[in-house]
Amino acid sequence: MKKDILIITSYFPPEIGAASNRIYHLAEGLEKRGFKVQVITPLPNYPTGKIFDAYKGKFKDSTLKDNITIHRLWIFASNSKNKLLRLFAMMSYGFSLFWFFLWNRIPKTVIVQSPPLLVAFISMLFLRSKKRKLILNVSDLWPIAGLELGALKKNYSYKLLEKIERFNYKKANLVLGQSDEILTHITKLFPEKETFLYRNYPNFEAPQLKPIQSSSNKIKLVYAGLLGVAQGIYKLCQELDYSNVEFHIYGSGAEQKQTESFIIDNPNLPIVYHGELSREELHKALLKYDLAIIPLLNRIYGSVPSKIFEYAKLGLPMLYFGGGEGETIINKNRLGWVAEAGNYKELNSVFSKIKKDELNLDLMNRIKSIAVNNFDFDNQLDGLEKKL
Repeated sequence: MKKDILIITSYFPPEIGAASNRIYHLAEGLEKRGFKVQVITPLPNYPTGKIFDAYKGKFKDSTLKDNITIHRLWIFASNSKNKLLRLFAMMSYGFSLFWFFLWNRIPKTVIVQSPPLLVAFISMLFLRSKKRKLILNVSDLWPIAGLELGALKKNYSYKLLEKIERFNYKKANLVLGQSDEILTHITKLFPEKETFLYRNYPNFEAPQLKPIQSSSNKIKLVYAGLLGVAQGIYKLCQELDYSNVEFHIYGSGAEQKQTESFIIDNPNLPIVYHGELSREELHKALLKYDLAIIPLLNRIYGSVPSKIFEYAKLGLPMLYFGGGEGETIINKNRLGWVAEAGNYKELNSVFSKIKKDELNLDLMNRIKSIAVNNFDFDNQLDGLEKKL
């Protein structure tokens, strides 16, 4: 008999990005291992902050896809910079969750995604039971990350968020963390808490690599992902030394319009914005580039960008510009180069030392081999299954 499991998340396909991909692959992997999987998620709205056209006018939508039951609940969708509006958006989804909990049978095993912190809190508060196993999947440390990003200040609200964070850890039977830093933070607060390192390894077939065809002597640099404040792509466009580099950008987000305007205002610079692609289309496009950049405007404790593992499986060399544990993974596995987070002078210095002929098929195949052998999704999920 299949074991029931429920996953509660704020992001899920058709929304794009690392968060939705991570949860989808978790759900898909558990279903293939014989679990009867349900997912609760809001009506799709990320990153635009607007309900997708196919779901407009709906209060709830339940479908079966890939043998996974997906419950999409009402949310007041917003990506406004206004903190009160963002709070209301989270609380609206929290209200929908509470209503769902009242009228539906909840499985004995539940995986709750955090952040958002308040959504996780509502789930942990109303689902706690001696008969139920609550698993908290922590992908970023809030409120610490918010403080480091400048989105939060150490005041009464911050102290309240710290209390909510601790409540979530305390009520969890098992905590999954995507970095060693996350697990270290949690075990300092709750030394006896059971934890499991669950990184955001990709689940796709590694491609057959071919030499990159290029008529230019410049390195074809690519960024793909969220064009948000934390990534700092707009500032990167301003600070890059383009003497050895042409810069290609894929994605969308809060800084998209600024970035597009900068490109229009500086037609002499070799920057190309390609818009947004599906994950499958993006993987094909990335194989055309010499080097990927993974930037963070500031070093964020606990953060390990999932792009590291995704690009590695594609055989794409990386320049990591974010510090912390991500930098350690790049260096330890020899996946590319690193520059100190926020230090654009050092970044350009590193670029100046990279030779285009270094970025060859041998390097790409070596990186892909490291990913296949060390960042295996199925092996990791096998370890998690034993904990469920």
